[in-house]
Amino acid sequence: MRWLPYPIKCLCCAFLAMQLFFAIQIALWTTLDPSTTAFQRAERWRLCGLHWSCPVYSTWTPYAQISNNLKRAVLVSEDDIFFRHKGVRVEDMQKAWEKNQQKTQAGAKAKVALRGGSTITQQLAKNLFLSSEQNYFRKGQELIITGFLELILSKQRLFEIYLNSVEWGEGIFGVGAASRHYYNTSPTVLDRKQAAALASALPAPKCFDKQQYCRRGSINYSSRQEFILENMDRVALAPYPKSGK
Repeated sequence: MRWLPYPIKCLCCAFLAMQLFFAIQIALWTTLDPSTTAFQRAERWRLCGLHWSCPVYSTWTPYAQISNNLKRAVLVSEDDIFFRHKGVRVEDMQKAWEKNQQKTQAGAKAKVALRGGSTITQQLAKNLFLSSEQNYFRKGQELIITGFLELILSKQRLFEIYLNSVEWGEGIFGVGAASRHYYNTSPTVLDRKQAAALASALPAPKCFDKQQYCRRGSINYSSRQEFILENMDRVALAPYPKSGK
């Protein structure tokens, strides 16, 4: 490090300090529930600005009080082997990158929806700490935070935080607020059809909640719901035991 110019040393120290902050924050969440996320704060500012009264809803629901129907439905929708991987699905990321490159080359000026290859842990890393910008530095930081999350928190705790922080409509965050908003009930008693419907919304929750946010017919929620219902029983809600044990 001695041979590096002083400005570069300062940048390196700042980068390391930022990683330490992320690690400490995540460690606190082993026992404390996150009060808000970077994405929630950005949405609150977009919707409300400086107003205290704001249509943003979020209610924390403990993991044990969330219907297993919803847990299974979300896994089918977003990350069916969440309890088996270490935070990143490299093959899915590679396929997403190749498909996005093809779309970009086909029409750099066209506004197209790029396909994602993120796991639940990667989505959580982005929502908790990062902006929605798409660049290589942000993606690299996302992968570092994903590693911290997987190293420090249990899979069940990761899933609990995800279910309580993910967006389910404009100003609607977490399963508690979503259950009340769409079905006027608690997450504990969601049935299979309700769970599948909520899980089908996750790729484009604002479109699911308010149709003006998407092009007509851009997402077939009915087909997604049917697929989720058909596959809910095949996903695991806990890490698979290691072979030989």
